[in-house]
Amino acid sequence: MHPFDRDIESRPIAGSPFDFVAEISPNWAINGLPNGGYLMALLARAIEQKRNKKRMAIMTANYIQRTAPGPVRLSLERISETAQFERFGARLLQEDRVAVAAIATFMDDQMVCRVDRYEAGVPALAPLDQCVSIPTMPNFTLFDQVEVRLDPACAGWMTTGQLADRSEHKGWIQFRDGRPYDALALLLAADCFPPPAYASLGLGAWVPTIELSVNIRKIPSSRWLKCFFHSRFITCGLLEEDGEIWDEAGELIAISRQIAQYRL
Repeated sequence: MHPFDRDIESRPIAGSPFDFVAEISPNWAINGLPNGGYLMALLARAIEQKRNKKRMAIMTANYIQRTAPGPVRLSLERISETAQFERFGARLLQEDRVAVAAIATFMDDQMVCRVDRYEAGVPALAPLDQCVSIPTMPNFTLFDQVEVRLDPACAGWMTTGQLADRSEHKGWIQFRDGRPYDALALLLAADCFPPPAYASLGLGAWVPTIELSVNIRKIPSSRWLKCFFHSRFITCGLLEEDGEIWDEAGELIAISRQIAQYRL
């Protein structure tokens, strides 16, 4: 079993079929705190044990309380089911407090993609061998599990101290152990890059996530994914982060939007 699959497993509570117990692993942390995409995947894996429709389309999570490695309870609710879509609510509770609240939408796996129209292509990205790997570091265990390489154009904050003109991060990502991508892994990938504000402003702030939404379009065919994240407005202590994930075949895999604080 891949470490990611092991670390998102949960067990149903006897007599309460929509409640699960799980363990937040320390293996997916940023500065000692569990990664938000990992927490989404933990909830989504529990939902997969109860959903009827197979294909995850959208998941949105609100991060209410800080979490830490250790035991949690996952509480699910089937909100609705129609011919096309099935929606679940999910809450992650630690020490009896709601830490994450999410809504996930699933769709029929047989639904046909009748229109495949792109009005934008894959943004320019430096070749893989020219990009800068984010190093493994104590308390940043996420990067022991996934490899992220930043385009040199946006990596100056990490290497030379030269900042970029725009709040944008672009680069490549893969699981270090070669695990193939599925919907759960894409939830993680959407939250693995450093905040784009670091590219233009440097590593001078804490940027905790308030809300993250991931819209999954396709399952990729390549091991490496191309990722693009940018923030256009940093104001009143908040910022948005819009993301695109593409595979090496030029297929759009997922889009994301994150709302976060910008705390000096």
